[in-house]
Amino acid sequence: MNNITMKFGRILILVILTAGPGSTMAQTHSGSEIQSLAIGAAMPDFELADFRGRQWAHSEFQEQKTLVVVFFGLECPLMKLYAPRLVEIQEQFATAGVQFIGINSNRQDSLTEINHFARVSKIEFPLLKDPGNRVADLFGATRTPEIFIFDQDRRLQYRGRIDDQYTYGRQKPKVEKEYLVDALKQLSSGKTPEPQETETHGCLIGRVFIRQKSDEINYAQHISRILQKRCVSCHRPGEIAPFALTEYDEVAGWAEMMREVVNESRMPPWHADPNHGEFKNDTSLTAEEKRQLNLWVENGAPLGDPADLPEPRQFVEGWQIGEPDVVIAMSKTPFRVPATGTVPYEYFEVDPGFKEDKWVSQAEIRIGNRAVVHHVIVAISDDGRFHGSVDSEWITACAPGSPPLMLPKGYAKLIPAGSKLLFQMHYTPNGIRANDISRVGFKFIDEKEVIKTVGTQEVLNDHFRIPAGAVNHPVKATHKFRKDSLVLSLFPHMHLRGKSFRYSVKYPGPDGKTEILLDVPNYDFNWQNGYLFKEPKFIPAGTVMTCVAHYDNSENNIANPNPNKAVRWGNQTWEEMMIGYFDMALADED
Repeated sequence: MNNITMKFGRILILVILTAGPGSTMAQTHSGSEIQSLAIGAAMPDFELADFRGRQWAHSEFQEQKTLVVVFFGLECPLMKLYAPRLVEIQEQFATAGVQFIGINSNRQDSLTEINHFARVSKIEFPLLKDPGNRVADLFGATRTPEIFIFDQDRRLQYRGRIDDQYTYGRQKPKVEKEYLVDALKQLSSGKTPEPQETETHGCLIGRVFIRQKSDEINYAQHISRILQKRCVSCHRPGEIAPFALTEYDEVAGWAEMMREVVNESRMPPWHADPNHGEFKNDTSLTAEEKRQLNLWVENGAPLGDPADLPEPRQFVEGWQIGEPDVVIAMSKTPFRVPATGTVPYEYFEVDPGFKEDKWVSQAEIRIGNRAVVHHVIVAISDDGRFHGSVDSEWITACAPGSPPLMLPKGYAKLIPAGSKLLFQMHYTPNGIRANDISRVGFKFIDEKEVIKTVGTQEVLNDHFRIPAGAVNHPVKATHKFRKDSLVLSLFPHMHLRGKSFRYSVKYPGPDGKTEILLDVPNYDFNWQNGYLFKEPKFIPAGTVMTCVAHYDNSENNIANPNPNKAVRWGNQTWEEMMIGYFDMALADED
């Protein structure tokens, strides 16, 4: 904050940023409920310090016509997206008597971190720290970001969302309902805001636990081990997750949010129906692990005896595959990622200078800027275009939580001499302008060591039309195996209207037995998961693989760019694709 003693306008805006869906009742970490502030209620008294130690009382803002209070969290993904928008709205109403105040009630957010957040986000309205979440309890605030607007008499006139663009893992192409802006305009005109309440979407406030009922299930003995096994590969410093889960204080602050996303199957990001297939990269929690997590939060997230903590999980520094034989950058100059908006897929063609055939046994993509890169695909280029995987164009990919390509001994992918590589980059702006240069590293084996040639093939349908408004439109494609094969992995791919995806096979012979290899009932474009079989799946010659995808092109799909328009095949995210990728090798290849 550059000027904490700025001259205030006539309207005060108090913005409370929390994290998670809104509700009429807030809950303490002990499980007891606290009453949410009702529309028309008087603003609670409070006095809090900012990150510089300067004390602020609500009574200091008597001259302001309207006050907007924002409860905020520093690591909440939605808060990061909305921070620049709050700055814009504050500037828009700077001369209209409107004042913004931010309140941070998260136990895990420090004053130093709030200082950094204010500087990076260019926020110049006061950002206050609420120790012990006392003010959040008075307001009944539950999530970040959550907005409370008070009129000149300091009566609550609106509470809820900033607008309708962002929600959990999804976003609309543009804002359709500007709740905060509209409420301020209506109040400035002497009207009552409509609506006065909206459901808050965001991260649950990391409240202080009031009491601990039992430490039978505790962090040191139980929860830390679950997190090491399932979460910290991403939730650690320098990785793609927005916050770390490696220290007790940080974990305790996210405890209730963790319970919510696990119980709603939003995290860990695993979307396969457990009734079909066994996959070695399955990140889902077991029923017992979920039980322990729920009981731990219910009992107040006890630490237990620190002496029982496991040794920190060790991760490979730099490359997980070890030192690559060659590292290739997507570009010599960084790509500039804007702060907001939707970035179409970007493509970068690179000549690696391979004068002879290269046999890739391991490959890893190292993302340059994890904060803004969602996924990367590296393939053999076809004149600067990316069609998928015909003739093994696809080499490797990287998405949230995905492992590097590490093929069994003697298995390898071929990059023919003279080939160029194509990087397909999917960028997701996070509220701050950023740069990126991502790289791929390859490990090679000698051609004499190759016993199985691996190719990425596809079951594809590019001649479909999804009608406008369709809620569950099916698209089907088939592939016939002409030789005995070993399928190593499956990778379904659709875009923003993707709803579900299923691989099944019908075996040859008089019985014509069918088997579901993979069922993804709730496809999520934001998590481009690959599904790696624990053991290669033998598929006899004559087997027909069928992929069936369903699409939601209706208004029910909040990520839908345009529910009033029919959709066909296309490379951009506002178009659609239907591809069932699979890695395979011939079973009888020597």
